[in-house]
Amino acid sequence: MDATYRTPDDGARRAEPTTAHEPREADVLVVGAGPTGLLLAGDLARAGLAVTLLERRAETTSNLTRALAVHARTLEQLDARGLADELVAGGHPIPRLRLFGAASLDATQLPSRFPFVLITPQFEVERVLERRAREAGVTFRYGSEVLGLDQDADGVTVRLRTADGTARVRAAYLVGSDGVRSTIRRAVGLPFPGKSVIRSLVLADVRLAQEPASPFTFNADGDAFALIGSFGDGWYRVIGWNRHRQADDSTPVEFAEVREVARLALGSDYGMHDARWISRFHSDERQAPAYRVGRVFLAGDAAHVHSPAGGQGMNTGLQDAANLGWKLAAVLQGHAPETLLDSYQTERHPVGRSVLRSSGAILRIALLHRAPGRAARALAAQLVGRVRPVGRRAIRTISGIGIAYPAGPGAHRLVGHRAPDVRLADGSRLYELLRHGTFVLITPADEAGLAQPPARPDAPPRRSGARTLHAAWRSDRRTAVLIRPDGYVAWATDATAPEERTAALRTALRHWTGSGPDAGLTTSTGAATAAGTATATTDVATATATVDADTATVGTGAVIPAPARGADTPAGR
Repeated sequence: MDATYRTPDDGARRAEPTTAHEPREADVLVVGAGPTGLLLAGDLARAGLAVTLLERRAETTSNLTRALAVHARTLEQLDARGLADELVAGGHPIPRLRLFGAASLDATQLPSRFPFVLITPQFEVERVLERRAREAGVTFRYGSEVLGLDQDADGVTVRLRTADGTARVRAAYLVGSDGVRSTIRRAVGLPFPGKSVIRSLVLADVRLAQEPASPFTFNADGDAFALIGSFGDGWYRVIGWNRHRQADDSTPVEFAEVREVARLALGSDYGMHDARWISRFHSDERQAPAYRVGRVFLAGDAAHVHSPAGGQGMNTGLQDAANLGWKLAAVLQGHAPETLLDSYQTERHPVGRSVLRSSGAILRIALLHRAPGRAARALAAQLVGRVRPVGRRAIRTISGIGIAYPAGPGAHRLVGHRAPDVRLADGSRLYELLRHGTFVLITPADEAGLAQPPARPDAPPRRSGARTLHAAWRSDRRTAVLIRPDGYVAWATDATAPEERTAALRTALRHWTGSGPDAGLTTSTGAATAAGTATATTDVATATATVDADTATVGTGAVIPAPARGADTPAGR
């Protein structure tokens, strides 16, 4: 195929013709080894795909890390990958997120196993995601700078600069998670419209002589704002802005400037000393108009970048990856049509736009410094703090718990909404089932053919290769729900007539999992964990859909408390 690609160093060039015959190194190339790329690569490799992760940095060079907050919905996504409890145990859960002045959001009201904001450095998130990706078999290629790409009807070919010269790698699809200056975004010709909203932010990692009252301390007074977040090992991250000290990113930052902005915004610099890293940066609000061009996708900061207010940047990128990964796997494994990939744009682009608006609004309110503006800010603080529906909606939005995706005409009211974690009758949970990376079908416990005898004690455990796990409500709930691998409801029905219910189930399974029409349903009992279970075979009513499935018994919809640092959380939340 004769095509054009772009390189950052020499503009537009003609691609070498006929790349389709080149052998593929991978099913998917992921560019950028930040949190978004690591989660996506791990998901794809866990699904059995060949994944190569390309990173420009050398393996020994640390990633620039600014994020400190992990929100509830992101923790739920990490829980579905068996990683959340480890992060929570090493971080600092805080019950309230302070925004500006007296405004703060109460996270304890969230209907989640994680009713808090977790303060932990981005490098800890990357650490657990990288370990998972390596264990899943992802191929890491550090020191690989993308120079350009060419795509055709069968795949994407990338040209690289490495320590040994140049190289070419090819895959069926490519995902650019390579940050705000994304080479992949430029290579496919996508603009990045938007603007810089705040400049001369200072950032430092320091030690403190006096420990703040909270592991996450923030305040803004119109002329300055600052936050101090604990890494948990004696080091603290400081980010601040001073209206009266504006400079270009290249202007060196003196330690005295960091201390000054902390005193202005927080009333104290807490005896800062021994700074190990100081830098200056600016914050943009930008979003690519499309997250997909052919076989190339954008995720994370390559697709959208926001103000730091609310700490939503890394979280939004991780949820991009959770949305895209199962869809790429389903298409590459032949379980879904290629058109499923279009839903990534449909679902995630509006979320990115919403985060731009919400984080931008928080920042602009925090920086108001004239008298009328300060009065408006005080009113906003009162609304957030005293009008419960306003505060509840705000924390659900920022935490990601309130995000829902569009549902088609006539869809059940649950479709597109996040599925909350539920306790299973045998002690396991819904999000433990999601660790298989499959759909989960939940139906009433007395649905014909679902009640199974215990698995044979000598049945060997196996890793599930199923497309759907089948679970049953512990309660008398009659709704049947099909939950996507990313924890959102794909389909539901309240139909009670057997024939209508069976037909709806058959159609849903065929549509979402690519199940064939003529084989039986494979189920197993007991908790379906990521380690796998034994299996048995049965039918579900007269359904003729094919579902390779493991079965668990599901309890009621009570939210389950986090086990780490959550002993004071009511078990019935």
